[in-house]
Amino acid sequence: MATKKTTTKKTTTKKAPVKAPATKKVAAKKAPAKKKAPVKKVVKKKAPAKKKVTKTKYTAEQVYSMIEQAAYFAAENDGFSKDPTSYWTAAEKSINAMIKKG
Repeated sequence: MATKKTTTKKTTTKKAPVKAPATKKVAAKKAPAKKKAPVKKVVKKKAPAKKKVTKTKYTAEQVYSMIEQAAYFAAENDGFSKDPTSYWTAAEKSINAMIKKG
């Protein structure tokens, strides 16, 4: 038997260049996110209720005492230079106006 010589061609294949092992990119640590305040619903405020103005009722003795004290302090501030009835009438007017005003 005759042997045939076979020649085989060596094929050279180009090898891909060796890449460096892939390194994972590490993300920089982020600061913890600030918690947002919960969103509050806008609530319309009701108008405050109107307060009832109640007039204080004074007795006759209380009114007399207020007039007496007002007349005395007015006379004292004036140095008792006028007639006492003028102080009294001025005090009556101011106290009655105060009582009516409420």
